Amino acid sequence: MLSWLWTLMILISLVFGYAAGSMGAVSGAAMEGASQAVTLVITMAGPLCLWSGLGELMRQSGLRDKLGMLLSPLLGRLFPKLSENRDGFSALSANVTANLLGLGNAATPMGVEACRAMSDGSGIATKEQCRLIVMNTASIQLIPTTVAAVRSGLGCRTPMDILPCVLFTSLCSVSAGLLACRIAARFSHDH
Repeated sequence: MLSWLWTLMILISLVFGYAAGSMGAVSGAAMEGASQAVTLVITMAGPLCLWSGLGELMRQSGLRDKLGMLLSPLLGRLFPKLSENRDGFSALSANVTANLLGLGNAATPMGVEACRAMSDGSGIATKEQCRLIVMNTASIQLIPTTVAAVRSGLGCRTPMDILPCVLFTSLCSVSAGLLACRIAARFSHDH
């Protein structure tokens, strides 16, 4: 569906560019946008690789499990069924840690692993899976690594100056999301 939407937007741009007689400007903007996209990807690759590597080192050294123990009182209350599954709970704590570090992309594989551990085999999302999706979508960020990398790549001299705003807004979004999950769970069936 999304590919059709992008295709439609591109076709509309081409039609209006042709109608306005500015196809040169349209093609110039397309080339400039493509060039900026490649530059942005290269800029973001370094920090993402660094923090993903750090996450793997944490897993191999056992620090991920220790962090899971530190987070277990909170995560155990949010995900009581998953707390019985050691591997799933470890993946969950790693996912939350990656999100705290602002590494949404690096958190995804661990979130998928935790979500699979929560599955009851019915093919319908459980309440805990929905809660995990909400937490990953809203994610509290102590260090907005990805956003800082983007800002740095675009020439910002102080890419981390957004830290207080990011922390405040992410706390608000996670709180609102978890509240919405709780309200929705009251109206849903027993699943």
